[in-house]
Amino acid sequence: MFALFDDAGRFLAGRVMSEADASMQVELDSGKRVKVKQANVLLRFDKPSPAELLAAGQRLAADIDLDLAWEFAPEGDFGFVDLAREYFAAGAGPEQQAAALFRLFEAPHYFRRVGKGVFRKASAETVKAALLGIERKRQLAAQIDAWADELVAGRCPPTVREQLYRILFKPDKNAPEYKAVVEAARRSQRSPLDLLKAAGAITSAYQFHWRRFLFEQFPKGTGFPPLPVPPAPADLPLAPVRAFSIDDSTTTEIDDALSVTGLGSGRVVLGIHIAAPALAIAPDSTLDKVARERLSTVYMPGWKITMLPPDVVKAYTLDEGRECPAVSLYLTLDEATLEIVGRDTRLERVPVAANLRHDELDEVVTEAALAGEALAEVPFAVELAFCWRLARHLKAQRERVRGKPELFTRPDYAFRLLDAAGQHPRHEPDGSETVQIAARRRGAPLDLIVSEAMILANSTWGGWLAELGVPAIYRSQAALAPGVKVRMGTKPLPHAGMGVAQYTWATSPLRRYVDLVNQWQIVAAARHGRTAALAAPFKPKDAALFSVISAFDAAYSAYADFQHAIERFWTLRWLEQNAVTDFEASVMKDGLVRADALPLVCRVPGCEPLARGTRVRVRVAGIDLLTLDLHASLVERLDASAAAPEAGDEGEEDAEAAGPLALAIDVDEGPAPQGDDAAPASAA
Repeated sequence: MFALFDDAGRFLAGRVMSEADASMQVELDSGKRVKVKQANVLLRFDKPSPAELLAAGQRLAADIDLDLAWEFAPEGDFGFVDLAREYFAAGAGPEQQAAALFRLFEAPHYFRRVGKGVFRKASAETVKAALLGIERKRQLAAQIDAWADELVAGRCPPTVREQLYRILFKPDKNAPEYKAVVEAARRSQRSPLDLLKAAGAITSAYQFHWRRFLFEQFPKGTGFPPLPVPPAPADLPLAPVRAFSIDDSTTTEIDDALSVTGLGSGRVVLGIHIAAPALAIAPDSTLDKVARERLSTVYMPGWKITMLPPDVVKAYTLDEGRECPAVSLYLTLDEATLEIVGRDTRLERVPVAANLRHDELDEVVTEAALAGEALAEVPFAVELAFCWRLARHLKAQRERVRGKPELFTRPDYAFRLLDAAGQHPRHEPDGSETVQIAARRRGAPLDLIVSEAMILANSTWGGWLAELGVPAIYRSQAALAPGVKVRMGTKPLPHAGMGVAQYTWATSPLRRYVDLVNQWQIVAAARHGRTAALAAPFKPKDAALFSVISAFDAAYSAYADFQHAIERFWTLRWLEQNAVTDFEASVMKDGLVRADALPLVCRVPGCEPLARGTRVRVRVAGIDLLTLDLHASLVERLDASAAAPEAGDEGEEDAEAAGPLALAIDVDEGPAPQGDDAAPASAA
């Protein structure tokens, strides 16, 4: 005797070797013997053989019309034998009974299983809905197959093009567009990126990087809702100073300015004036929520996405010829020794007399000119000379705390884009612009004046808030050593990299949300003094501060990564536009080299055994603007030997600047500015 039984959803058949009340021993065709519960035995038969029964049953089951079987099936609960007798004949044999069992089991949309070999007809409405669902799945599968065919043939379906960035970077793996790309990549044996590029889904490398960034960071777009510009307090006193700022010509968010009074009197007052949106933007207001959602201005060559609406920036930026709301730090210094003998923070209106520009004055305001007092034609020449003297003094003090000098061995690079008419474009770039890259030496006088003043303000205000018990967001670094990172927190800890006892970010409130938060706290301290901890928007151990730190860290890192990547794009475009075939570079390590005159790091085969600092000539073998890869080869070594240069304080890039794109699709399924505060070189 043979038996057909259910083995966890699989139907097996074999010879019955022995039988008890609750179970039986069955020998399969393979020779394996299994113990089967009596409850799982569905059919007993003498012939045909088990293998023949299973084969015949599967063959007959495929011919059973489910609609007809549903019509013939009894009402209520019934067994598969009952259906076999209704559908085939009253004398249906084991093959027909097995066929009925197999067909019933694989059609749950027609027949619901209620027990071992026992079924019940689904309602007509359920069957209709299920059949519609099956048909939709069939049509969807056909659509996926058709889209995959198009992609393999080099055509991109519009729906796939619309979902391009979601497919590649944040895919819904159940979406048909994603499945079509996976299937097409499998068929063509190509990477999804190459496949989509060949199919015409990606027509511009620049737009690909730009739209990907917007998709990930600004899914709702970069526009601002219509919001009124909040006015500054009407009772702010007018400061008795003439302030000047130092920025690049394209800078519109002018956060800081300086003033110098009392020169020649023995007591000089340095004013550090910071734009004060915190005087008008209230915490938890609609405008605050907009700023908190963005957290920072995003910089890139030729364009930027501001943290605050343009009208708000225009109202509070420190433009020349205006009396601007400001939070001012006044430091009284001994003119001879430059010792700080007094500190005062005021909320006021500051007359801004001039916006000085780096790109116009860097070649004029040099160390030699300042030392020789040959700056008669430069606005605020005397004040600049004093500020430069003070900046060098402050830098020397910090270097004593650091235990080592700050070495600026590499320049900053400024990117400028020009349209077809040779003008700075007034709209966001599209990648067709001509790019110019100019080096600007770090530590130049104007650069040093601004950075040292901002470090002084951030350190001073950080210490003052700590004395008053007013919480703030600080930046700290435990030690000046490789791998010790700068961290953000609410405790005023030392910053080894800066060489100061504590350090905040509070001097760029128009472009960084952390600075705006700290400015609210400084404003409270200026207004309330010793009771400021009770009046400040953020109280000690306020969970909101930790939330701001976490969100800011993530956003600021993502924005910096994008800026770095898009600057690499424009650097590679510069190579293409200028038909550069060779360039000189210095070896870093593990085959990485750094170009001498470009902001470019790339991997060059053959450089792995060379010592750090070895100078080489590199040949451009290929450029991929989509993956931001530069393929290069070693031409020659330019020096006979090289000693590793002493590491500076600029943060060595010991990893390749940009590697292949990180895609989320799975086809196997089926740089810190000087002073920690300066705006990026590409800031517009």
